[in-house]
Amino acid sequence: MGVELEKISTITAKGQTTIPKAVRQALGVDFGGRIAFHVGDGGVTLSRADNIDDPAIDAFLGFLAKDIKQHPQKIKALSPDLAKRIATLTDGISVNLDDEIDGDVAL
Repeated sequence: MGVELEKISTITAKGQTTIPKAVRQALGVDFGGRIAFHVGDGGVTLSRADNIDDPAIDAFLGFLAKDIKQHPQKIKALSPDLAKRIATLTDGISVNLDDEIDGDVAL
């Protein structure tokens, strides 16, 4: 992926920096908005952090994390048949997780 926008910002003695206006606009964030830093593969990416807190999802994810930690031996790889079925069912489907969802959503 090529660089579409590159700006430089200086870090203060307190570890703070100003996110350049062009970057804020590209992310769709403004005063009070939240951003997420993703560190890996020798670099950092920046994305908008949506303020969606769902206690039910948080509780479920906490339950999963606790169960995985307490019972790591129960984690199993997908069977080849299930992996093939998933690949077949999703063949040709492209999903961008950053796209907005059109219409009403009932969870």
